[in-house]
Amino acid sequence: MSFIEIGGSLLILSAFAGAQLGRLDGRSLPYLLLNLAGSAVLAVIALRHHSWGFLLLEGTWAVVSAISLVAVLRKPATAPPRGRAH
Repeated sequence: MSFIEIGGSLLILSAFAGAQLGRLDGRSLPYLLLNLAGSAVLAVIALRHHSWGFLLLEGTWAVVSAISLVAVLRKPATAPPRGRAH
């Protein structure tokens, strides 16, 4: 196992742990970026080693993370609530 492979795994695992511990929202930018980066690294490694099942898993993970990231980035910022200033 290379340091790059371990790094990719740690990115995904840190996102998972953060979500499970309630520190990261599963639709947040940090969560999606960690998943996208980690899964993309592992997908490239899987491709280089002709590990097709692993490539399917990590490639799909990367594509879904990327689609979710684009959706979050395209979502308009919410306006501050209207009301009287105190």
